[in-house]
Parts: sequence; C-alpha cells; structure tokens
Amino acid sequence: MSPSEAVFAIICCQNGADPAVKAEVARDGWRLAYSRRGFLSFKKDSPGNKAVGRYDHQRLPRGVFVRTASWSLGLAKGEDAAANAKQAFAIIEQSGVKLPFDGVHIWPRDRVPVGKFDFEPGIDEVAMVVGEMLAPSLKQRGIITDERFNRVAKRGDRILDIVLIEPSQWAIGWHPVPKLTGNHANSTLPTMWPGGVQPIKSPGEVISRAYFKAAEAIAWSGFEMRTGDMAIEVGASPGGACSLLLEMGLNVIGIDPAEMDEEVLEHQNFRHIRALAGEVPRTEYEGAKWLLVDSNVRPDQTLATVEQIVTHRDSTIEGMILTLKVGGIAHADRIDGWVRKVRSWGATDVAVRQLARSKIEVCLVARMRGR
Repeated sequence: MSPSEAVFAIICCQNGADPAVKAEVARDGWRLAYSRRGFLSFKKDSPGNKAVGRYDHQRLPRGVFVRTASWSLGLAKGEDAAANAKQAFAIIEQSGVKLPFDGVHIWPRDRVPVGKFDFEPGIDEVAMVVGEMLAPSLKQRGIITDERFNRVAKRGDRILDIVLIEPSQWAIGWHPVPKLTGNHANSTLPTMWPGGVQPIKSPGEVISRAYFKAAEAIAWSGFEMRTGDMAIEVGASPGGACSLLLEMGLNVIGIDPAEMDEEVLEHQNFRHIRALAGEVPRTEYEGAKWLLVDSNVRPDQTLATVEQIVTHRDSTIEGMILTLKVGGIAHADRIDGWVRKVRSWGATDVAVRQLARSKIEVCLVARMRGR
C-alpha cells in the first residue's frame, strides 16, 4: 500500500459560522490548515498517490454549516487579476487532476455576516469581472468545456471552483456534483449552485427576505408541492414566504398575531389567522399537507408547538420546514437533540442545513411517516 499523503479541502460557510464548521468536520478527522472568516481549508491523511482517483465526493467534508466543499488544488496570490490568472492556470495544469472540467464557478467568501449592512451572499461584481476575464482562457486551454461561468451545474458534472478570498487572493479547487436520485436527490442541490447560493429572481419586489429563504428551503427539501395543495405557515408576518407559496399555486393559511402585507391578504387563496399557533384549534390544520414554521422563539418552543400539530390523530401534514433559531454558534451542539426530538414523532428523511440566506438559524426538514 502506498504511504499516506495529506489531501486538502476548502470550505465556504457563513461569516461567523466558522467555529461550528471546525467542530463538525473535525469529527471526520479533518484538521484545520488555514482560515479566514467565511473560508476555511482542512487537511486529512489519505493513502495513495496524488491522483484524481483519491478524490471522492463522499469523502469531502460535510456538515450543517458547510455551504460548499471542494478539493483544494492551491492558492493564487498576485499583484493583479492577470497575475492571479497565470498562477491559477499553472496550479490547475500541474495538479494532475483529470481535465477538462464541465464548468467553472467563481464567487467571493462572505466577508461580513449575512444581513449586516444588508449583505446577501452570492456572486458580486468582482466575481463577475474575474469570470468574464478568466472563463474564455480556461476554455481555450482545455481546462473547461463550457465558458459560461457560474451556470447551474448538472448532476454528474465536475466543476472547477475559484473562491475569491480577497480580490488579490484566490483559492482553486474542484468538486463533483453527485448523481443521486430519489428522495435525497435535492439534498445535493447546493453543489449545483455557484457558491452554494440558489440563483433565484423574484417576479417583482419581495415583501421580505423570507421569500428567498423559503425558496431555498423548498428546493433543498425535495418536497413536491403542487398547485392546490394546502400549506400553513406559522410565524407568517409580513408574508414573504406566503407570497412565494401563493405564486406556486398553493392554498395558504398564515398564522401570526402580527399584521400581514396587504397584497398577501387580498389574495383569493390566502387566509390569515391572527393568533399564536398554540391558540389555534387543531381543526384549522386539517387538510394541510405542508407546514412551515419561522417564529422568533426558542427552538424548544417551536418544537413543542409543531409536535402538538403533527402528532395529532387528525393531522394530515406530510412534510415540514422548520426554522430553528440557534441563538449563537456556541449552541450548535444542540442540533442533534432537535433531530432526535423530531424523529421521535415518527418523522423520516430528517435533514438540517444552515441556508445560505439564513442568519444565526438552521432549517430542519422532515417527512411524516406513512402520509
């Protein structure tokens, strides 16, 4: 057997979620190599030669707070973008990985926490400029087959990743997009999105950023929400998520003692119950297929409320999307307990992820068995 040699992986996460990422990937033997807020690299001993056969998506770091994970090829740092590009070409061509890749994703690390100074993660102007400069040359050199940078990848693709740690410092890596099918296929959607951020455009101005959180959560959950289905949102005000559900053709009940946006209130398929969820008779939930909860309360309160709803003998809830306020990254170790609690209700396919557009909170999705 060949001697062990370290492999390196690069991870992007929310700025501020770094301690949680370090803790969760350390359980699988990954050791920190380098970090900036929102960007981390890790190493791990692995037998064999440095060849593409060593890289397997199942061995990349994973975790609730891991937004993207890639195999690291190296760092490029120069005086300007042209110097960085020259270094990047050399790093890729000398790495020994199989070429060409199917596409390239180029994005910046989160340099501030989500929501601070109205910051939202995703592709910025600098990444666009770098992409327009770099992609044609990558195609010309046979490194990528498609110079349309930052396109949504397809299952089975191998994607070249360029993370702009700073405009003058780039991390070069790559990742495979899994070919999963069935209930768990959508759990790999973030590997298809540039930088792990869902590219979505609303038809107009949104009521609140909950619109984008709900869109990402629904896509990632894999729930097949159909026209005419009934969905209930607890903590619905002012109506960002409700407006998305209505656009999808669902019948929606919003439960919240606070006011709703007028446009949502006037929609023919919407009904507002102006009360706390615990005050609403269980009969109001009958016929509902989907339950979304985004209340500004402690997770134990959220779970207690949801348990009463989904374990009721007349419940028709098939799937739930719960936003759980972590209350600080230091409390991330409580997540496993929340998962056990939800499973105790008979739920299946329970998964947890910090959505790209969430703040200090996580999204838990689950299906109710036999419904």
